[in-house]
Amino acid sequence: MNIGFVGLGIMGRPMALNLAAAGHALVVCGQRTVPPDIRETGATVVDSLADVARKAEIVILMVPDTQDVEDVLFAQAGIAAGLEAGKLVIDMSSISPIETREFARRVNELGCDYLDAPVSGGEIGARTASLTIMAGGPPAAFERALPLFEKLGKNITLVGGNGDGQTTKVANQIIVALTIAAVGEALLFAAKAGADPARVRAALMGGFAASRVLEVHGERMVKRNFEPGFRIDLHRKDLGLALRGADALGLSLPNTAMTQQLFNAARAAGAGNLDHAGVVRVLETLCGHRIA
Repeated sequence: MNIGFVGLGIMGRPMALNLAAAGHALVVCGQRTVPPDIRETGATVVDSLADVARKAEIVILMVPDTQDVEDVLFAQAGIAAGLEAGKLVIDMSSISPIETREFARRVNELGCDYLDAPVSGGEIGARTASLTIMAGGPPAAFERALPLFEKLGKNITLVGGNGDGQTTKVANQIIVALTIAAVGEALLFAAKAGADPARVRAALMGGFAASRVLEVHGERMVKRNFEPGFRIDLHRKDLGLALRGADALGLSLPNTAMTQQLFNAARAAGAGNLDHAGVVRVLETLCGHRIA
């Protein structure tokens, strides 16, 4: 298929490359901004987002925030301006579930289907095509997109209607953020008590505390590797979605709110571009001690 891909950043670029490796033809926008390895796939490079939609059967978005998705879709010469009935738009960004439902309605009015299909797994998952994909939208649209999703991820679930994929992603981000903070506190406790945090982490990986976060981000903390796989600024944005959604629903999420303050402090300290495991540096400052 001809696949339009918008958003060739840390996550989007390897995802697009995986689709190209599977034999799909890419359509991308931006003569001077397309990465060389994307060009080398033989991608068609056009001058406008509307042209991406005109030349593609399915358009995938992978951009940072809700406003970015709205701009890509509905700005003058945006994706919507080039859509024809029967095409499919898949938003794999992590954005507001409420706005997602409105975006879907507007795309549906053009005779096109819409899926929200945010992902979890970070840059590693994007590169290795092992992402978790949580989709919301019509079952027929999901079945149409499934062969593409299978080239991008391993755990692929249609959760419900439009917006439910984004709701699932927000829930995912709550769990990941709180677990990162818990791993940071645990390893700080171990280090301050005089134990080797690397060995503590290895021991915990065999017990009930084992998790993907302890495995990957615990290692990042021990090795001081905070090169971004998923940036603090983006996770902070996602927790903001959780807290605004909770407010609209009349919910209290006290642990989410507390963890958001750690992300806020990291951003204020100029660390927003670090990997989200780097939020441990805020905990280290509070404790006056480093893990390593």
